[in-house]
Amino acid sequence: MSRARKPDWLKSRPPSGQEFAGIRETLREYDLHTVCEEANCPNLGECWSGRAGPDGSDGPGDSGGGGTATFMLMGDRCSRACNFCDVETGGMEALDPDEPENVADAVAEIGLDYVVLTSVDRDDLPDQGAGHFAETIREIKARHPGILVEVLIPDFQGEDRLVRKIIDAEPDVIAHNVETVERLQFPVRDRRAGYKQSLSVLEQVERESDIYTKTSIMLGHGEYDHEVYQTLADLRERGVDIVTLGQYLRPSRDHLEVQRYDHPVKYKTWRRVAEEELGFLYCASGPMVRSSYKAGELFVDAVLREGKSVEEARGFARSTSRSQSNS
Repeated sequence: MSRARKPDWLKSRPPSGQEFAGIRETLREYDLHTVCEEANCPNLGECWSGRAGPDGSDGPGDSGGGGTATFMLMGDRCSRACNFCDVETGGMEALDPDEPENVADAVAEIGLDYVVLTSVDRDDLPDQGAGHFAETIREIKARHPGILVEVLIPDFQGEDRLVRKIIDAEPDVIAHNVETVERLQFPVRDRRAGYKQSLSVLEQVERESDIYTKTSIMLGHGEYDHEVYQTLADLRERGVDIVTLGQYLRPSRDHLEVQRYDHPVKYKTWRRVAEEELGFLYCASGPMVRSSYKAGELFVDAVLREGKSVEEARGFARSTSRSQSNS
């Protein structure tokens, strides 16, 4: 199955357009990295060019603002070696003290009203980069009070005090990805990561704040349906608000092979299970959905900025979709 031709529903358009070129130029000007580029995201073309995304949004906050990008903090090299990820391992450099300000400047120049921040793992640093991450959040919030900030954080080795630094910076959404079912944590993830550790991070955010929590599951590693269901149930038991499900795509021959390609209809089923049976506030589920790209942004924006109810926000996010089968 893993050697089979990719199904038609997994085709994506190559990067193009004025918005794409403008964002790339801005990122190079400020010497910034994006997970879009470093992780070879299949949605980069749609994302940067401002076209509708895999969960159907037309742009951040649906403001007609065009493309978006997920900023990757603390360099482009990671201290961990997850077998699904295309970010390079090792050779990390010292943190750039100007990065928080540069990100805030780039956000203004690109014209975002919803920004996503993520980072590499930096186990080599005394605080694993939590302080730098928090400073970037504060810098953006101070300069752009109306902006919504979503962060996709590492596990910080499960250290409560480091997770609390992110909570105290008051982003609007804190995401941390469990990535796969418990049985497959290794070889999918680095051995320093772990299912229970990831659950504890999400549970702490839910326990200590009113910030929305979010996580993501990749399908296609050989997981069974009952394991996916158990993972969703475990996440909801910890109070996680938003979950995304997407198809794992092999970045190169050096990475794990794809074991299965699930049809979009199955993703719709998981969405119904997550929302209607388990009670997640929102589930973005589709083959091309990625956790740090347009997966739930419209929902969060509708709730926080426009004051819509959960049902209204779900309907708003999906009615905006031009690819309803993947939302």
